[in-house]
Amino acid sequence: MVALVPSFICFLLFCVGLVRDRRRVSNAVLLGLSVVFAVVALLLHVASERAQLGRDLVVVLLTLAGVGVVTLAWFLIANGITMVRKEGRSPANLLSLGAGTALVALLGLLITALVLHTHTLLVVAATAVALAGYIAFLFLCFLVYGSLYGRLRIRRRADFVVVLGSGLIGGTTVPPLLAGRLDRAREEHARLSRKGRSPVLLTSGGQGPDEKVPESHAMADYLVAQGFSADLIQREDRSTTTDENLTFSGELMERQNPDYRCVIVTNNYHVFRTAVTARRTGIRGHVIGAPTAAYFWPSAMIREFVALLVSYRRTNAVLFLLVLLSGLFIWWLGWPSPGALT
Repeated sequence: MVALVPSFICFLLFCVGLVRDRRRVSNAVLLGLSVVFAVVALLLHVASERAQLGRDLVVVLLTLAGVGVVTLAWFLIANGITMVRKEGRSPANLLSLGAGTALVALLGLLITALVLHTHTLLVVAATAVALAGYIAFLFLCFLVYGSLYGRLRIRRRADFVVVLGSGLIGGTTVPPLLAGRLDRAREEHARLSRKGRSPVLLTSGGQGPDEKVPESHAMADYLVAQGFSADLIQREDRSTTTDENLTFSGELMERQNPDYRCVIVTNNYHVFRTAVTARRTGIRGHVIGAPTAAYFWPSAMIREFVALLVSYRRTNAVLFLLVLLSGLFIWWLGWPSPGALT
């Protein structure tokens, strides 16, 4: 089928990108586009063979999409309330609540536009839906490919196991989230050691304004308390962000072994963005994740997605602007007229 050609091309480019470097954001987008084009091709084929069945499928898909949006909005709001109760009202903890509220507002805008049937409101609602669709597409690409990346086999040759830091409790104590990373790093170190290597375990994290010791030192102390050899631990204690974690750790590894390979350990929600950042900072290694509490995962994933959007802000700003200008152009043309939809 000719209609499947775009899907095939996108999937082929995805496979090439996967072989070249699985840490590319473009891999996620190409995989998503291949699925979208395949679904469109299938609907076109069904519509050409059996028009009524094609219309029925479109109605079913739209109904499922509507039910899915309502269900997702309810889930995000419920999760947001849980986050506030358990983690406090920081901006990061309000993300799932905000996303759920935004979906409710979008549904309200769409229903209002259909009921009032005014030209301006219809165009505003259509533009908002288009922007939401763009964001939803990117988020699904991020979610699906991020999950796939976390399950791909990585090269087991590694000279370093790098653990990314996070905040400390009371300025000195490793919290459960960070303990999970360190435990996963110990498991990975043991696995690599059984294969005949003896990698260095590198703890990465500087000292925040409310911390009494650098995170990397508290992390090293935790590992030693768990029975891990202090001789196999090194500390990177200057970084305050993920970018600095990777940049400063990369400099340290490069000095010790110019041909190094590493495994980076973080939490599962943070894996793909860390992998993208590692690629952009020139780190030679892949990322694995430690488990995260279920209630914490939705807000954390939204935060990671927003951070990735910001990393590619120029591209996203251009596409956002094109959608807005398209809506403005349609409004200027006077299409669709309210009477045309009655």
